[in-house]
Amino acid sequence: MQIDSGFTFVLFGGTGDLSMRKILPALYEAHRAGMLSEHGKIVAVARHAADRDGYIEWVNSNVKTYVSKGGLDESVWQRFLERIAYVKLDLGKPEDFALLRDALDGHAGTRVFYLATGPSLFVPICRALASVGLNENARIVLEKPLGYDLRSSNAINDAVGEIFAEEQIYRIDHYLGKEPVQNLLALRFGNALFEPLWRREWVESIQITIAEELGVEARGDFYDNTGALRDMVQNHLLQLLSIVAMEPPHSMDSDSVRDEKLRVLRALKPIDTRDISKIAVRGQYHSGVIKGTSVPAYATEHGVKPQSATETFVALKVEIENWRWAGVPFFLRTGKRLAERVAEIVVNFRPVPHSALGAPALRPGANRLVIRLQPNESIRLYCLAKQPGEGMNLSSVHLDLAFDQFFKEGQMEAYQRLLLDVINGRLALFVRRDEQEAAWRWVEPILNEWAASNKPPKPYAAGTWGPAAASAMLAQHGTCWLEEEN
Repeated sequence: MQIDSGFTFVLFGGTGDLSMRKILPALYEAHRAGMLSEHGKIVAVARHAADRDGYIEWVNSNVKTYVSKGGLDESVWQRFLERIAYVKLDLGKPEDFALLRDALDGHAGTRVFYLATGPSLFVPICRALASVGLNENARIVLEKPLGYDLRSSNAINDAVGEIFAEEQIYRIDHYLGKEPVQNLLALRFGNALFEPLWRREWVESIQITIAEELGVEARGDFYDNTGALRDMVQNHLLQLLSIVAMEPPHSMDSDSVRDEKLRVLRALKPIDTRDISKIAVRGQYHSGVIKGTSVPAYATEHGVKPQSATETFVALKVEIENWRWAGVPFFLRTGKRLAERVAEIVVNFRPVPHSALGAPALRPGANRLVIRLQPNESIRLYCLAKQPGEGMNLSSVHLDLAFDQFFKEGQMEAYQRLLLDVINGRLALFVRRDEQEAAWRWVEPILNEWAASNKPPKPYAAGTWGPAAASAMLAQHGTCWLEEEN
């Protein structure tokens, strides 16, 4: 769908890694697909390039490798570059923002300010924008992490909220823009087949995993002051949990969807600090081998303190205290330097109460739905079927919901969808302030307990699936992680 009105997309941190790998490639793909108004402009803001020519040279060198998996169309690329203007700006000098105001003068349509910077710059940038009158008829996009804890998150939200109204603020979580997450909503709320089963009577447990093969790379300084709980659980994993567990909204407008997600977050069973050791596992990777390559321990990574107690792995058992989900355990897991890069949601349905067909039908997980978010997006339904031949021997089979084969058009990348939603003014896939506060409030007891504890994170070898304690936690509930079954 093409955007009718013009827009100006202002990208702060225009030479940063996120801009090169995600934001500019997403805008290019939208341009290539004809989804951007021909009157739309992109204004990159940075201080590294001296002028527009220098910035375009930077973009040519750093962005091309991340666009168009099917091959780059050079003529389309050149027309995309024509959209880009550049403003050299020192973010530490509020007076420089007059240069940006002058550069935007005469640009019609909505203004989008994307803050692809560190969170410490969010408030100064917003205040500087307001000082030159650029907060009117504008939308502001805030990248994670938004704060270090509930207090710091509220401080940022309070300050930004003094300048921009809530409906102008887009707190981005790119997992909410992924195609399988959208299809999860379609499966649940568009089909009579799944929704009646989506409750405690039929669901035995749910797993949500975001695993990475990579370590901290060049982010050692940042990560060592953040950790996996803040970096992944408080936002990505709890957002996915709320999508999985939410009640049907009365419509798909932004507040209806976000109201239902908020109800889930507020229904999370509060953390009792006496139980943290039973429902939370934290780990830290040591040296190991991933795909034949030796990798170092976390504590020896650049920028990491040698005696660091920062967790690179978290596994949690979560419960939702409402009528739909009471008693159903949700297992969340994330980590770096794990055996595989994968993000998936696994819904394990209860086995049949009695089987005349033998033990496999009574096995936990005989019926399950696996929603794969990355690397290969897919949805797969597992069930039991009779093996060919004599006797009633059952075997697990699966039905693939192969959207890429059924729909001829390619899947839209998460950032592309979300950036188009910002420009179009659609808030449903962005995090509202009260959602964010509820998530921080729930994780804070764990953060505080770990900070006060003298116990180090449990070690695990790089290239494995994390500490054994994460498997033991599920074993106590008569289940296991999906890869352990295989």
